[in-house]
Amino acid sequence: MSARVRRRTSDPRSGRMVAQAWLASRGLIVLMALLLALLRHADPFELANHWDALHYGALAEKGYLDDPKRMAFFPGLPALLALGLWLKVPYVVTGVMLALVGSALAAAALNRLAGPWGAIAWLFAPTAVFTTVPYTESLFCAAAFWAWERAHAGRWLPAVVLTALACTLRVSGLFLIGALFVMILTTPRTSWSARLRRSALLLIPAAVLFGYIGYLYSLTGSWTAWFTAQSTGWVRGFTWPWDSFAHTIPAMQIDMYPDRPEVHWVFRGEMVSMALGLVVTLWCLTRRMWAEASWVGVQVLAFSLSYWFFSVNRAILLWFPLWMMLAQWGTWQPRWRWLRVTHRVVVVLLFAASIGLMLVWCWLFFTQRWAS
Repeated sequence: MSARVRRRTSDPRSGRMVAQAWLASRGLIVLMALLLALLRHADPFELANHWDALHYGALAEKGYLDDPKRMAFFPGLPALLALGLWLKVPYVVTGVMLALVGSALAAAALNRLAGPWGAIAWLFAPTAVFTTVPYTESLFCAAAFWAWERAHAGRWLPAVVLTALACTLRVSGLFLIGALFVMILTTPRTSWSARLRRSALLLIPAAVLFGYIGYLYSLTGSWTAWFTAQSTGWVRGFTWPWDSFAHTIPAMQIDMYPDRPEVHWVFRGEMVSMALGLVVTLWCLTRRMWAEASWVGVQVLAFSLSYWFFSVNRAILLWFPLWMMLAQWGTWQPRWRWLRVTHRVVVVLLFAASIGLMLVWCWLFFTQRWAS
């Protein structure tokens, strides 16, 4: 972590800026939900209960045996939703509350990693709606970002405990373990005995992943139950990257889904998100941020192995190096005045565009249109 970021995050004003941005961004999303609920004569919480939220709710209510395809979803969030049901709280209400708390914790960690402008950019990301509904993005980012921050500070026991929590939420926890291992290997001025101790600690979150695989084996008798669910339910079987790219091209054309015009725009977004992942990976590599490069790069590779580029628009929320890169570019101070003015105008326009896209994505999700 650079000294520049450390100085920035030590200023209490940065925390206030992020808190205000959290209130403003969540307020805009809630306002959109309330307006749509009023226009559609619907319960605002029900607008948050679409797509994967329905699967998480069904898992909380019925468990995994009701539909084997739901084994693609990790048990952390369903367990918390089930606890809410036990307390007589509807699972969608519990999910929204958890997402709001998780987004605040994730933004606080990102403030330490990327400075206030990185956290603010994340809060107003185009797909920020997924950090306010019963999805895993918010809680996973909270656990993963703080795990990374603690590891950077040399506090490895809290880091691996947080990583273990992340592993209960998404398979992305596996990539987090790998990236932390790269951090262990590439951190300078570290003895090999310290590297060995830290590597051994990573067995804790790895055990969580193997525990889930073992649990599915106890239910199905198959060690590949999770992969089977991914393949049969969400077309995530192995595909060569060039074939995945080729399969995505037709989905970007309007005639692929003529009755659902939003689909081709979302798939165009998937292509842009994949390209952005490559840019961030290269940006990290040029700065010798090996662990950060592995965190983003391995996810880009994983997404390129599906039938088509799918759910990458949501995955950018997990890529904290992306928000570090944007914060560094957004706070750049060119030497020449004309370039400074031009740069600020571009930054403001892009930030406004991000807010506009965020509201569009809210509309897509809340009206049950395809939203990645």
